Amino acid sequence: MRFPTLRRRLAVVLLLPLAGSAGAAALAAATASSELPGALALAPCRLEQPTRLQSYAAECGHLTVAENRAQPAGRTLDIFVARVPAISRRKLADPLFVIAGGPGQASSDFYASVAPVFARVGRERDIVLVDQRGTGRSHRLDCAFDDEALLSAGLDSLARAARLCRDTLAAQADLRQYTTGAAVEDLDAVRRALHIARIDLYGISYGSRVAQEYARRHPDTTRALILDGVVAPQTVLGPDMAVDAESALDRILERCRQEPTCRARFADPAADYRALHARLTTRPEPLQLADPESGDRHALAFSDEHLALVLRLASYSADQAALLPLALHRARVDGDFTPLGALYLLATHAIKDQLATGMQESVLCTEDLPFIGNAPRDAQVRALAAVCAEWPRGKVATDFHAPFQSSAPALLLSGGDDPVTPPAEAELAARDFSDHRHLVLPGLGHGQLTAPCIDRLMAAFLDAGTARGLDTSCTRHIRPLPFFTSLAGPAP
Repeated sequence: MRFPTLRRRLAVVLLLPLAGSAGAAALAAATASSELPGALALAPCRLEQPTRLQSYAAECGHLTVAENRAQPAGRTLDIFVARVPAISRRKLADPLFVIAGGPGQASSDFYASVAPVFARVGRERDIVLVDQRGTGRSHRLDCAFDDEALLSAGLDSLARAARLCRDTLAAQADLRQYTTGAAVEDLDAVRRALHIARIDLYGISYGSRVAQEYARRHPDTTRALILDGVVAPQTVLGPDMAVDAESALDRILERCRQEPTCRARFADPAADYRALHARLTTRPEPLQLADPESGDRHALAFSDEHLALVLRLASYSADQAALLPLALHRARVDGDFTPLGALYLLATHAIKDQLATGMQESVLCTEDLPFIGNAPRDAQVRALAAVCAEWPRGKVATDFHAPFQSSAPALLLSGGDDPVTPPAEAELAARDFSDHRHLVLPGLGHGQLTAPCIDRLMAAFLDAGTARGLDTSCTRHIRPLPFFTSLAGPAP
């Protein structure tokens, strides 16, 4: 979840379990607690941005762990670890472990894409990045798919693609072992290998689920948590996602209608949306666009499926949301679908290479889908169900979706227009922490890390070691980017 997984690749939903036995969970926990961490030798390295325009100095290495902790003599995995040393020679003892979203994104990739926002924290603390098993450089589990073909594929086609991916990956991995619970024990193995007594955790989107599960299983070694775009432990993702996304889009378009300059330029963007949806349902728009990666011409039959995906993905970012009224209006009034097509290509290319499909399905098919029950299923959840019918399921502890109590301080961050983890999620999660502060930034989307002054708040929170008395006054001035009234930008 940073980089919310809304591609429909196989089944794209985002974050998702099967009730395992308490005995199996207890055995895994006991095995993990007695397991001696292997050697972890770190050497100088550089972490490169996905765009390859910048890189950051770090110390990198691999920690070898059992793929299945109940079978320590079986197959092993090399978990990639990077440590960004603190600037201060008198650094503090508690490093910040940064956990990416998806599920399926590597923490090292995520950090490299946003490294400057961790600079304040990094003055006094090491930052530790552990690529979750199945992602990045930790035995990445991925399959190549024709995304265009799968975007509107039927359930039978999705199931066939899932079987092919499963059979390809099964030769090198037990797909039942790539779950949040296993990842949490990997994190603690890294902590022990680095001889750290207690850690701070930053988790974004799906990473917030990992961070909270770590706090549940390892309360004595959890010092503080920063949860961004929060998924509450009790939440089963899937049934409410379409409703939440539609509500966020409604708020974005209504905000335009309420702003004088935006209303004067576009009148009612929701009307543009409804008209375009009706048209594209029966008549896709042929487009020729320059591919944002290669520059090659890209042929696209822009359909209602593409429109829905663009609107959902653009809603994640307030900056991209600022383009939506203009893009919708140009398509409906001028017949110019280029802005919408460009948004589609930018959004899908931005996440295409960063999400490991196989790991994602192992999480989704184990941790959420089996708990949906008789809740209504939209097309996205039905697609996930078709994939999960073919995918091996791991085990989860019986209390995986239960609330828990933690004395560790927690700073929770929400965007008022988040289309996938609305503020109500953080409110629910906050009940588990006796010491917490929940900040809602109006008009912003999914993930608040790069919003102005959040870097200062995170550093201040970790330095204080409590959410009580935290000065959050700087957030009063945070506003979403004004809506673009032309391709040149917002009105003066």
